[in-house]
Amino acid sequence: MRSIFLEFNLPNSATWFYFSLLLGIALLFQFTRLLSLRNWDLLALYLFVPGFLLIQEAHQLPPGSDAERVPAERFAGYVWLLAASGYWVVRCLFDLAAVRRPVLRPNLTLQGMGWFGVALFVCLSIVAIRRPAESWQQVGKQPAGISGVKEGATAALAQTQDPVDGSSSDEVRFWVERCSAILCHLAVVLGLLFIGIFHYRDGDAGVAMGTLYLLLPYTAYHFGQIHHVLPSALILWAAFAFRRPRVSGLLLGLAAGFAFFPVLLFPVWLHFYWKRGGGRFSEGFLIAAAVGLGVTVSVLLGSGLGPEALSRTLFLPDWQPWKIPTTESVWNSVHWAYRLPVFLAFVAFTLTTFLWPPVRHLGDLLALSAAVLIGIQFWYADRGGLYVLWYAPLLLAMVFRPSTTDLQPPAPEPGQQPGVGLIRVVWGNRRKKAVPAQTTPLSI
Repeated sequence: MRSIFLEFNLPNSATWFYFSLLLGIALLFQFTRLLSLRNWDLLALYLFVPGFLLIQEAHQLPPGSDAERVPAERFAGYVWLLAASGYWVVRCLFDLAAVRRPVLRPNLTLQGMGWFGVALFVCLSIVAIRRPAESWQQVGKQPAGISGVKEGATAALAQTQDPVDGSSSDEVRFWVERCSAILCHLAVVLGLLFIGIFHYRDGDAGVAMGTLYLLLPYTAYHFGQIHHVLPSALILWAAFAFRRPRVSGLLLGLAAGFAFFPVLLFPVWLHFYWKRGGGRFSEGFLIAAAVGLGVTVSVLLGSGLGPEALSRTLFLPDWQPWKIPTTESVWNSVHWAYRLPVFLAFVAFTLTTFLWPPVRHLGDLLALSAAVLIGIQFWYADRGGLYVLWYAPLLLAMVFRPSTTDLQPPAPEPGQQPGVGLIRVVWGNRRKKAVPAQTTPLSI
């Protein structure tokens, strides 16, 4: 039965941007301190949206439109995204020097902010499972590990379904993917909430971070795409468990095993745990990454395509800047050869994070980790720039953090020799120099 109370329309991408910006300003903008860094950060979080809208408009132009307009708008959209990414890289590096951080309260009470966040999560979940005609199709390829786990869960649930129900494997797959994505977003919200409560000792900041994460347009655009949110959820919870190096290593290793790109965070985190739990972190990371890679290889080999599928996945042009890209990105309009020096600069920056700048506390770890994840967007050839959800939780934790100089890695355990992970194991087994045996003169 039709009812006028059920005839509501979902907001489009532009409408969500405008209302999200207005609500974000109303809830969190500090009107008594107009020039505060928090106000500028709040506005800068929306810098990516014009790029999203330009790319979406280029995809929605009807066939037969101006032949030059579509590539021009798409190129302008990706350039805008990379410009916004460049700003946030500089902002993350500047955060390493911003030691004094005043505590700024939201404009809404804790109870009101919490209610608004819960209502947002329910609405986004309903939008995800209503299966409307999506304006944003799937962005990027799902990593083989995530896709394999999803297919395995789909096959297991399909076997439990009664054939007379008429539920097809596509429908089961849809529900598995959407429900998994919703649970991952819930994990991100809870991670931000717990970081605010237990590490920042500020429940208002935790609720504000979780609510703003749900309010950002990027969350709504890709709410049902699990490969955007699963790696960021694991990375965020690894940051929450930073006082337990082995647990952090396990979570970050799982993210690296399933999605590959979090392995680039290993130098930053190893620098953070240097001489203070580096061995336990390295152990957990390597074990979890091996498990994730094992699952990925098993999925690829069991797909029926044989070793060819494994080779094709490992040698995608998206990750190799010395190959001509075959997917949509800014590098379709710029000669692909310029991608190689950008990649080399990123590699140099990533390796440098193992030594400098110093990663002394949780705030430094969040800022440098976000900078590394943002840096991937500049050379990644599969729609690089659109993966804002990879690092959005880290940006929110960085923006809302107080002074975190006391949030440092755990002290070395009693009796533990200072050192880091496998490096210490290798160097600890150095053979001692042979001492010549003393001989006693023979007495006659």
